[in-house]
Amino acid sequence: MSDKVQVAILAGGLGMRLREQTEFRPKPMVEVAGKPILWHIMKSYSHYGFNDFTVCLGYMGEVIKDYFYHYAIRSADIRVHLGQEDHRVEMLRKADAEPWTVSLVDTGMRTMTGGRLKRIEPYIDADYLMVTYGDGVANVNLQKLLEFHKSHGKVATVTGVSPPSRFGQLTTDENHIVTDFSEKPVMGDSLINGGFFCFSLPKFFDYVSADEGCVFEREPLENLARDRELAVYEHRDFWQCMDTLRDVQLLNEIWNSGNPPWKVWD
Repeated sequence: MSDKVQVAILAGGLGMRLREQTEFRPKPMVEVAGKPILWHIMKSYSHYGFNDFTVCLGYMGEVIKDYFYHYAIRSADIRVHLGQEDHRVEMLRKADAEPWTVSLVDTGMRTMTGGRLKRIEPYIDADYLMVTYGDGVANVNLQKLLEFHKSHGKVATVTGVSPPSRFGQLTTDENHIVTDFSEKPVMGDSLINGGFFCFSLPKFFDYVSADEGCVFEREPLENLARDRELAVYEHRDFWQCMDTLRDVQLLNEIWNSGNPPWKVWD
C-alpha cells in the first residue's frame, strides 16, 4: 500500500506589502498570466501526482471559495434555462477538469502560520503533509523532495533556496571600470527558507499549536531544529516569491518570455 500524501497551502495572510493588489482580493488570487498564483502552485504539485489539497483560508477567504466553487462553470460553455422551476444549467462543453480534491478551511482572519496548520489537522488523513505558501513559485522537483524527506527519517524537511538579490551587483577592474553588471545576482552559498516543506505525520502536529499567535517559522521550526528533526532540501534553481507589485510584474514578464521555469506541466 503506497503512502498517502496531502498538500496544504497557506493562503490566509493580509498581503500588506502588495496592497495595490490585495485590497479587493487575497494575495494567492493575484494573477500571473491571467491565472491566480495559487493555480500555478497547485498545477506544479499536480504535475508530480499530488492532487489532494487543503487551502488554509483567512483574509478574504470567500474569494478563494467562490473561485473553486465556480471553477467548472467558468471553464466550460453553458446554457442557462431561465424561467423554469429548477433554473437548470446545462453544460454544453465540459471543462478541462483538474484532478484535484480541494478542501477550503477557514483558519481565522488573524491567525499566524503555525496556528493555521494546526487548525487543519482534523481534515488531514495522510502519512506525509507537504506544505507551501500561496505566494511563490519555483521549479522544485516535488517528487524528489518527498523522496529526500523519506530517506532521512526526520519529522520535517524545508527547501532551502538561494534567492536573487534585490540590488544590482557591480564587478569592476583595478581602474574602477565596470566589467560586469548583474541586476539580480543570486546570493552566494547562503540558503533561506523557500517554503515547499514536507512533514511526517502525526508527529509534525505535536510541534504546532492552534493558538492564533503561533508563528510556524519561529517556535515550531526552531524546536524541530533543536530536536535535530529538521533537514534541508537544497534547491539551487529557479525560485521567486511574490511580495511586491514589482514581483508580480517580474513573474508576468517571465511568463510572457515564453519559457517560465516553474511551468513544469504540459
